[in-house]
Amino acid sequence: MASKARTMQLDFQIMPADGDVLGKLARYVPGGERRSAAIPFAIQLHDRMEALEATWRTLEAGSALSLHQGYDWCHAWASTHDSRLLIVEGVHAGRTEMILPLEIVRHGPVRIARFLGSRFSNINTGLYTEAFGTLAPPPVLRQALDQARGQFSRYFDLFMLENMPLDWRGQEHPFSQLPAVLNQNPAFQLSLHADFDRTLAQINGKRRRKKFRQCERRLEALGGYEHVIAEGRVEACRMLGLFFQQKAARFEALGLPNVFRDEQTQAFFRALAAIPAGPDGYPLQLHALRIRDGSEAGRVIAIAGLSRKGDHVICQFGSIDDGFAPETSPGETLFHLMIEKLCGEGVALFDFGIGDQAYKRSWCNIETAQYDLLWPTTLAGSAVAALHRARAAAKRSIKQNPRLYGFVQRLRSGKTEFVQPAADSE
Repeated sequence: MASKARTMQLDFQIMPADGDVLGKLARYVPGGERRSAAIPFAIQLHDRMEALEATWRTLEAGSALSLHQGYDWCHAWASTHDSRLLIVEGVHAGRTEMILPLEIVRHGPVRIARFLGSRFSNINTGLYTEAFGTLAPPPVLRQALDQARGQFSRYFDLFMLENMPLDWRGQEHPFSQLPAVLNQNPAFQLSLHADFDRTLAQINGKRRRKKFRQCERRLEALGGYEHVIAEGRVEACRMLGLFFQQKAARFEALGLPNVFRDEQTQAFFRALAAIPAGPDGYPLQLHALRIRDGSEAGRVIAIAGLSRKGDHVICQFGSIDDGFAPETSPGETLFHLMIEKLCGEGVALFDFGIGDQAYKRSWCNIETAQYDLLWPTTLAGSAVAALHRARAAAKRSIKQNPRLYGFVQRLRSGKTEFVQPAADSE
């Protein structure tokens, strides 16, 4: 079925007080001609991805843009879910300046436009050019969108972009002045250096090296270990299947819902794992810690899934074999080995993915605030946005109180004993 493209136009008014904005824009126009003060910006809405692939892949190459809005990630999600797509393409002078890959989900009668696969992503940015940031600085963009609110209301009630850093790697996001609420989960990163010792020195390197040596000795006594990376689709899918088993056992033991349980979610990650690595990175690479010798030879005791774009690596998930010698800390050991390897491969930033957990804080020297952008187009959308704000504030308050957070976790699992929670460090 051919893609249906619907077009609306926004006008960005560039005022004399904005300085030489038009001169800056001329850098991005073939021939260098200057643009008029009234900048027409066409918004094209697509219900399929394929026709945009070449343009999309060109646009996603920007180093500070999220891999979660890259073509491969979004196509894997769309191909494994019954999503109603809304791909927002911003075009000026025949050039694509922005792509927002969205899906429309319903909460009752309310239509919400959100990033594809947002349940499993953080550090979301959308895709845009350097010219877009000049063409539509945050105050100008918000004014133009507000003027077009009625046009957008035909397609959704609420524009909700979750887990977005408004300032990321030194760049202010063009959407930074849209209404937003602080998400309850910051993102945690570790800055990497070519020298692994220098990397560890940022997070109490002496203690970490001592702990790693202790775990190594314990593992050697149980048969030794090897750090393996899945090669090829078959091995990647086999390792991914083992991850799903380990994670299911972990969630069951904790009495928590298994977010990886449904077949569509598992198919999504299998689709990512099947995509070959490119020169700039990989959508999903499976790492494991495996027992080398002895009676347990071949047993996989920890698994992690990594995604890479340029010098930024994100850990999408991790699991451990709960039945194997917890004193060996297999999850911590695998992180140590992966980070050491990545230090020698030109990676500058290791991201521990979505969610706030004690082990992430212990590894990281950077905490990045994330926001949920909430731009309603209807009264119904405004009501849902207000509810989301209240819910996010409540979750932040709960997570800032360890005893209360532990109690809520026990309510979720059906266990209401009010006891001090233990950190889930793996």
